[in-house]
Amino acid sequence: HVQLQASGGGRVQAGGSLRLSCTASGKVSSFSGMGFYRQRPGKMRELVAVIVSGGRTNYADSVKGRFTISRDDAGNTVYLQMNSLKPDDTAVYYCNYGDYDNNEYWGQGTQVTVSS
Repeated sequence: HVQLQASGGGRVQAGGSLRLSCTASGKVSSFSGMGFYRQRPGKMRELVAVIVSGGRTNYADSVKGRFTISRDDAGNTVYLQMNSLKPDDTAVYYCNYGDYDNNEYWGQGTQVTVSS
C-alpha cells in the first residue's frame, strides 16, 4: 500500500505562483507514474500533470507553459510549480500515484484558490 502526503495549497492573486508537493511512502518500489489532478467547482476531476518512470511528462493543455512537474532524486516526491495562476485554476488538487501492478492511490486534496 502507498500513502501520499500532499502540501502547498493556498490562496494567491492572479498572476502569482504556488508550489504543490506530494510525497509517497510505503510500497513505492513499483512506481509507474505520479502526478496531480484537480477538481474545479462543478466540474469533474481532470488531469493537470503527470510524470512517469522514464521521466516523461504530460500536461493538460490549459496549464502548458505555466505549470511544471518534477520529481526529486529519490523518486518519492513530486512537485508541481504553478506560475501565472488564473482564477480558473481554482480547484482542489489531488496527488495521484500509480504502480505497475495497476494500483492507483490518491492523496488528500489540497485547496488552491486564485483570486482576480
